[in-house]
Amino acid sequence: MLTELLDQILLAFIAILPVVNPFAKPPIFLSITEGLSREEQKRQAAKACLYAFIILVVSLLAGTLILEFFSITLPALQIAGGLIIARTAFDMLRPQKEHHQTSPEEEESRAKPDISFVPLALPLLSGPGSIAVMINLATHSPFWADWIMIGIAAAAVSIVSYFVLVESLRLVRVLGVNGMNALSKLMGFLLLSLAVQFILNGVSAALTTLVQSLNAAS
Repeated sequence: MLTELLDQILLAFIAILPVVNPFAKPPIFLSITEGLSREEQKRQAAKACLYAFIILVVSLLAGTLILEFFSITLPALQIAGGLIIARTAFDMLRPQKEHHQTSPEEEESRAKPDISFVPLALPLLSGPGSIAVMINLATHSPFWADWIMIGIAAAAVSIVSYFVLVESLRLVRVLGVNGMNALSKLMGFLLLSLAVQFILNGVSAALTTLVQSLNAAS
């Protein structure tokens, strides 16, 4: 029983981590927190990861209700989410262009007294791709116990994200540009695989529904 629960948490963790992808955030975190004290950087990172966790959990809990309210089918969500995730993955495979803000965005971020919610939590840590993954996990988890396991996985991802952000300067110094690029490409490959699976699941479900409708009509 315990092994099954741990496996479920691990699978959810593996699904969420590449989409949140905290390992690509150190350069931009250092850029927009330039001039802040070490303690203030830690505070901003902690608040950002807490906000990101809340966004992920709300997506998990309210995702199916949102789909029903807007009459969005699960295949449509999977295809749209897969396309968004794929775009992010392709950007990560070209790390020299990945996750850099435009000059106006960066200047606005630096001028804000609190950057923990925007842009750190949303959209850098919990963007559309992360939200789509959480909703997809929710639709495949019929029991509250499953949702609790997914929530634990989301909390674990948020904790990892906090330590990555806090140690951004050390990571950049230790790994260097080549190391950060290699790590970004690895996460991008995993993310692209997840995106393709999303799209395949959505297309397969849509075709199955179409065939069943045609059979019923005939």
